[in-house]
Amino acid sequence: MARCRAHNLAGCRPILQVLFILGVAYAAQTSVTSNATTAGERHSEECCAMYGICGQCSDGKYLNCPFGSPSVKPDDLLSSKVQSLCPTITGNVCCTEAQFDTLRSQVQQAIPFLVGCPACLRNFLNLFCELTCSPNQSLFINVTSVAKVNKNMTVDGIDYYITDDFGEGLFDSCKDVKFGTMNSQAIEFIGSGAKNFKDWFAFIGKQAPPEVPGSPYAIRFLSSVTESSGMKPMNVSTYSCGDNSLGCSCSDCPSATVVLTQFLLFPEKEVHVKCIDLAVAVLYIVLVSVFFGWGLFHRTRKTNPASRTEPWWNVMDDGEVHSNREKNENPPMQVFEDVRHIGDDVQLSIVQGYMSKNFRRYGTWVARNPIIVLISSLAVVLLLCLGLIRFKGETRPEKVRCMMLPLWVGPGSKAAEETQFFDSHLAPFYRIEQLYLLLFEIQNKVAGIKANYSGSAISIADICMKPMDKDCATQSVLQYFKMDPATYEDYGGLEHLKYCFEHCSSADTCMIVFKGPLDPSTALGAFSGKNYSEASAFLVTYPVNNALSNDRNEIERAVAWEKAFLELARDELLQKVQPRNLTLSFSSESSVEEELKRESTADAITILISYLVMFAYISLTLGDSPRLSSFYISCKVLLGLSGVVLVMLSVLGSVGFFSVIGVKSTLVIMEVIPFLLLAVGVDNMCILVNAVKRQPLELPLEGRISNALVEVGPSITLASLSEVLAFAVGSFIPRPACRIFSMFATLAVLLDFLLQVTAFVALIVFYFWRTEDKRVDCFPCMKISSYTNSDKGIDQRNPGLLTRYMKEIHAPILSLWGVKIVVISIFVAFALASIALCTRVQPGLEQKIVLPRDSYLQVWVFHNVSGYLRIGPPLYFVVKNFNYSSESRHTNQLCSISQCDSDSLLNEIAKASLTPESSYIAKPAASWLDDFLVWISPEAFGCCRKFTDGTYCPPDDQPPCCSPGDSLCRLGGVCKDCTMCFRHSDLQNDRPSTIQFKEKLPWFLNALPSNDCAKGGHGAYTSSVEFKGDESGIIQASSFRTYHTPLNKQSCWELSSRLSDSLKIELFPYSLYYMFLEQYLDIWRKALINLSIAIAAVFIVCLAITCSLWSSVIILLVLAMILLDLMGVMAILNIQLNAVSVVNLVMAVGISVEFCVHMTHAFLVSTGDKDQRTEEALATMGASVFSGITSTKLVGVIVLCFSRTEIFVVYYFQMYLALVLLGFLHGLVFLPVVLSMCRSPSRRVPTEQRQDETSVPRQL
Repeated sequence: MARCRAHNLAGCRPILQVLFILGVAYAAQTSVTSNATTAGERHSEECCAMYGICGQCSDGKYLNCPFGSPSVKPDDLLSSKVQSLCPTITGNVCCTEAQFDTLRSQVQQAIPFLVGCPACLRNFLNLFCELTCSPNQSLFINVTSVAKVNKNMTVDGIDYYITDDFGEGLFDSCKDVKFGTMNSQAIEFIGSGAKNFKDWFAFIGKQAPPEVPGSPYAIRFLSSVTESSGMKPMNVSTYSCGDNSLGCSCSDCPSATVVLTQFLLFPEKEVHVKCIDLAVAVLYIVLVSVFFGWGLFHRTRKTNPASRTEPWWNVMDDGEVHSNREKNENPPMQVFEDVRHIGDDVQLSIVQGYMSKNFRRYGTWVARNPIIVLISSLAVVLLLCLGLIRFKGETRPEKVRCMMLPLWVGPGSKAAEETQFFDSHLAPFYRIEQLYLLLFEIQNKVAGIKANYSGSAISIADICMKPMDKDCATQSVLQYFKMDPATYEDYGGLEHLKYCFEHCSSADTCMIVFKGPLDPSTALGAFSGKNYSEASAFLVTYPVNNALSNDRNEIERAVAWEKAFLELARDELLQKVQPRNLTLSFSSESSVEEELKRESTADAITILISYLVMFAYISLTLGDSPRLSSFYISCKVLLGLSGVVLVMLSVLGSVGFFSVIGVKSTLVIMEVIPFLLLAVGVDNMCILVNAVKRQPLELPLEGRISNALVEVGPSITLASLSEVLAFAVGSFIPRPACRIFSMFATLAVLLDFLLQVTAFVALIVFYFWRTEDKRVDCFPCMKISSYTNSDKGIDQRNPGLLTRYMKEIHAPILSLWGVKIVVISIFVAFALASIALCTRVQPGLEQKIVLPRDSYLQVWVFHNVSGYLRIGPPLYFVVKNFNYSSESRHTNQLCSISQCDSDSLLNEIAKASLTPESSYIAKPAASWLDDFLVWISPEAFGCCRKFTDGTYCPPDDQPPCCSPGDSLCRLGGVCKDCTMCFRHSDLQNDRPSTIQFKEKLPWFLNALPSNDCAKGGHGAYTSSVEFKGDESGIIQASSFRTYHTPLNKQSCWELSSRLSDSLKIELFPYSLYYMFLEQYLDIWRKALINLSIAIAAVFIVCLAITCSLWSSVIILLVLAMILLDLMGVMAILNIQLNAVSVVNLVMAVGISVEFCVHMTHAFLVSTGDKDQRTEEALATMGASVFSGITSTKLVGVIVLCFSRTEIFVVYYFQMYLALVLLGFLHGLVFLPVVLSMCRSPSRRVPTEQRQDETSVPRQL
């Protein structure tokens, strides 16, 4: 019958046909028509159609006599028995005591399924009570055929007349009753999933073969009779499941008193998104209209002769007006020749003035002592690099079960704490090894794996999970053949397989080796509905025992076997199935970890090539290319390589320092920080080299170096300090991904800045010493004596191609009024559109992206699992400190059977399962509490029993009541005196007292399930309750199991949080993947906070150093627009928000600073009107920014598109490419236009004005 027990197995579609009156006869059948004149047969009141037992078949089933007789008045004992089970039958009966005992012993198999809903149970019992013992039996029972057994005539077929009203009432009261142990509906077991009462009656009346539970004869359920027959359909009153007198719980009866409301965890957000889209569109129209209106007004005033007064936005501070344009009409050489006076003709803030003064002194000292500066700076960094000896990455299996765990889940996270609680108090989630196959020889090879661990051979039998303490809980359709190839033909091959699909819990031949049923949906795939025969995929699952992280021996034994399993699958099994035109895919618990380790090295060559290409590009293009005739002397390959080495030393120094203090690095961090440092470092190198080139050759070298540092030192310092502070603030975010990245990036950027202004400046000095001494680049020992100085200084004096482009083409185009309007309109439109697009960025990280493209898991995860599986991972609702004492209401607040609260935990879970598309809960929860309350219930009289000495008495079909191997378990023997644990009077409102609960719960957890009592808790709930028998009446930890849908979401935290608050009970949901998904609950909030703090830090540094509110606001605006646009691109490219993308966004702040700060600072210290200042800023800094960041990054990023791993293509190639292009467009197109249109005063005072003015207020 219902030995439906398997630890953590999903509910199957078993067919349970309850045995009732008769056994199966194997004699010849004799037809008996409805008008046959059998002795004593009459269709009238107080007459029986079947009375007494006339035989017994070989499997022990009793057979009734087919002879009619008057109803009999029972004695007092029989009458009380009948009344206890069949209260609708009073007075005479049509059953003997032996018949009633048979009825009672057989219906007890169905009672555990239905006892949670009293109305359904009562209607169900009435159906068979009337069939067996009704005094008016002959009015609705007609024996249609008989068979001879042991020379006695027995019933072989009947017609049972029942009104449709009774049938509908019965079905309606039972159709929604759940069987919690298997997370399914009871009708699946006792009605084969019938959809109406006719289907249910047809199933009950189906004649079952020998040794199979079910009806021993055919029963035709009819609803209409002819008047001449004298018969009348049975029509006992039915009870509605919503009847208050026999009320069922909400989860068992949608029509109960409390109406179920629609359960929707995630309300649709379409309206919200549309509102954002509409608001953004309206805002854009308004802004563009205002902007165009302002532009037209401005143009009208300029062209109107009557209005020549300059508007306020064209008036330059410090007396600078448009008249200056004529004086600066041809300023190229002015820029380069007047640099020596930069400290004299620029009104700097106090901070900038102090920095410029010290940079001048420092530059002179470095130019005179480059060897000391180089050696001392390198010594400090190399000392930090020694810490790499203690370098450790995060490689622990329990910490790298997923790539995201060390990135985003901190040790104090909620999910980590809950996982630790579940593992330590209940049981660690079992390890999963899976294969898709249907070959005995392959499964036998897997079973024969012997893995070597510490000199001992480990097999699957040594590590597998054994719910019943004997056999492995392997889930495979081959279980229907007892995992033995020899039984395949004996059992009937495919026909037996199809039979077990429909009788997986009822037929003994379909029970798997550990005496439980196998749900076909857990072993089959690619079928529709419940048409299991259509399945084209077969799944084998080996649940393997897991252990706590401190039990390394148990984990390592399992890992050793898993490695042997994967090796067998890759090297032998794949080759075995391919010639047979079969597809084999496989997975183990450690598969993701192993593939991630392989992924970390799979693209090492690609990443190395990317960096080498950038190194080569930097080395060849640092500064502007000189003439070919002087290339071997004046080229800067050695200088560029030395600069790149300094960048890498800053990365290694940062890693070394944190390795010393015990901070572990991760894969993503080691891939992102070098990219960031190359962008920042190369940009600074180009700026420094170009600044030195702009100095007049008439100056001595130390004068050129000091002037260059005075010119660009504050800008480099401003950008670097902004990045350092932005990353430093991020290190306080309590998320490992951003925190560790920010810590490493902070120190790396700081070291890079220090090396740039020390070691690299010293290297520039060496470069000029080499060129002046006519030595060959890269081979300084070689001196060219024949080299002439005809080209001397050409590369220093002549602006390069990029500089000329920026000054002569790029800047004039951007100065056109129409171009400005178009640029502002386009960039504002994209920024506003990105605001709307940001709402479409989804949290998450697809495993397909993380794994290498050639990984065997690509086939497993993204073809088989997503396409074949019909159920998701297990989900547990864990309750802490459950108070089961009589004084507490916790029991009714948790359970879901009769008399439980309508809003109890299990009822709410059942409601959620009604809307799986929003709750992602596939089934009602399997409840040990419900099953325990049913198990001790007096109605389930075959479950909780005791011997006369008060010890536990098992059901009659278990030892010692029934000997092992004895298929004919008779009533009597050693268990004949066993009595029920409780009567109704012993319980308080059908609930046990504190002492009763404490005494009987261990019995329940140790009780084996069987046909006579399917509610035994051993196996199904062994690890669901941590019960220590405390006197306090508190169960510290217990869990209720259900399943997610295949599309797993962590929405259950919202449900559990709401229930915990309303029930005042401490609970949380737990699933194996929740620890990896916790980041997505608040990743948007954390990402926005982190980015906001980083941008705010940049703003504060800019304001403190420049003392210019306008320029600081402009930098803040451009940074925000770059980030918004980058997130808009993420939405367009379907890039999800996760630890990797958040780290990239934080890094984007640092790189974007390089695009903005240098341009803005150059604009501040330039002279002329706003268009001229923009032109000068583009000429001095635009080329450096383009060659130092844009071109370098483009060259390196393009290589990443050839990566073998999708994560590099998506999160590094696509995001980096978008960042570089957006940074270039905003820094060199949008920012110059904004600067030329906004009121940002110049810090440079014209020479004539300085000579004439005696007192000019300093504009800060």
